[in-house]
Amino acid sequence: MAPLGYAMAHLRSVGLRAVPEEQANRFPFSVPIIRQLDTLNVDAPVTFLVGENGSGKSTLLEGIAAAARLPTVGSETLERDSTLGAQRTLGAALQLIWNRRATRGFFLRAEDFFGFTKALAKLRNEMLARLDEIEDEYRDRSAWAKTLAKGPAAGSLAELERRYGVDLDANSHGQSFLKLFQSRFVPGGLYLLDEPEAPLSPQSQLGLMAMIGDMLKQDAQFIIATHSPLLLGFPGATIYSCDRLPIERVAFDELDHVLITRDFLNTPERYLRHL
Repeated sequence: MAPLGYAMAHLRSVGLRAVPEEQANRFPFSVPIIRQLDTLNVDAPVTFLVGENGSGKSTLLEGIAAAARLPTVGSETLERDSTLGAQRTLGAALQLIWNRRATRGFFLRAEDFFGFTKALAKLRNEMLARLDEIEDEYRDRSAWAKTLAKGPAAGSLAELERRYGVDLDANSHGQSFLKLFQSRFVPGGLYLLDEPEAPLSPQSQLGLMAMIGDMLKQDAQFIIATHSPLLLGFPGATIYSCDRLPIERVAFDELDHVLITRDFLNTPERYLRHL
């Protein structure tokens, strides 16, 4: 049941169908948490996947994104990205059980964001160049004819700048990341985020948490793979440890990420004296 004030989650559970024997020992089915995947309940408004590098949390999240047919934020679509072929195979083997099929939302890997900002900058420059061409082509025509000719490119440029600002790539990575979320989050969406804390300062991570809280009130759902103790502290979230086999639900105060961070901040000399 959804916490008070939040709507019921879109995606209820994720399971793994029977895998042909010839595939069972190949990536991604060879990853221990996937090999032992039974049914993972993700019916909380926010679900976190946490684990060490190589635990398989990102692979599982990518497979869920493929199965849910979510669009990506990046330079490639999930269907065309050559680096995600194995994850598409995993997606085809996953069984998603829905409370309500989500038709909005997206999948985002932090490393794809930088390609996305460069693509936006290129698109904006192409629009500006086209407007300059029209200005030259119509220099001997009436102002009315020139305005009509510029209409499509000018309208597209205005919409791009309305959503992402004049120059998204000119901001700090953290500022750009948050601006992207502000522009792309819509009510009723399912959002799969892979390590979104990567470009964010602690203060910006708190800003992202505030955005997530606002979107939950608008019927959104989040599944997030993360290392961040700050994000993991989101109230009411379900946390799964991918370091345990099979995947196991873990309380915030029992997480190694939290215990080690808390212990280091309290007594850093215990860790630093050996350096």
